[in-house]
Amino acid sequence: MGKGDRKTRRGKINRSSYGNVRAHAAVPAVVGAKATVTKPAAKKAAPKKKSA
Repeated sequence: MGKGDRKTRRGKINRSSYGNVRAHAAVPAVVGAKATVTKPAAKKAAPKKKSA
């Protein structure tokens, strides 16, 4: 196991290849693009009861 092993992270780095062991970093977001995070709908508070 080491530089010559294709199944290890070090072996992937040595061969300049990617795979399950050496996954790519998350792709950076495009500049100017809006985030697609959706917010849950706000709940309205129940009306207060008036005391008699």
